[in-house]
Amino acid sequence: MKRDTINTLDEASLVKCCKDNNAFAQKILYDKYVEPMMILCLRYIVNPEDAKEVLMDGFLNFYKNINGFAYLGEGSVKAWLKKIMVNQCLMHLRKRHPLFVTAKDADHYENADNSENALDHLNAKEIMKIIHSLPDGYRTVFNLYFFEGMNHREIGEMLNISENTSKSQLHRARAILKEKIIGKQKIVL
Repeated sequence: MKRDTINTLDEASLVKCCKDNNAFAQKILYDKYVEPMMILCLRYIVNPEDAKEVLMDGFLNFYKNINGFAYLGEGSVKAWLKKIMVNQCLMHLRKRHPLFVTAKDADHYENADNSENALDHLNAKEIMKIIHSLPDGYRTVFNLYFFEGMNHREIGEMLNISENTSKSQLHRARAILKEKIIGKQKIVL
């Protein structure tokens, strides 16, 4: 199929071309989704170089397994890619070191002060920087819960932890974020 023809194809046809190993169709899908998938990877992986590596591994897995993908309409490619990327991020984090912090390591975060409108003084980049400062396990559970919309049972199954561990990690992540956001507000004011 010619490049001009491929450029005009809908997503379902692009997937079919990708299944036929058409490199140009693969590039079109890559270009369409690389930015949102990189943003997703950066939510989990703090180091941008590591995030790029995870992103590339995720796309390789996507194309390697595309014959097992069933196109179910608009949004299904993005949803499948998102699932692959989250799994790639989790595999990367697991390889590096244990994902979760023990309760004794987190005791000093439990008593964060309460302050209204602290987020009003921060931009998105500052908020992401604060989220990135979380320990890997806290950040992972936080992302899965808030950004991926998973419940604690699903998170527990995905990470091979108990539902209560997921709840505990989220609670501690929130306490740390609260403390850091309030601390940031005090510096700004």
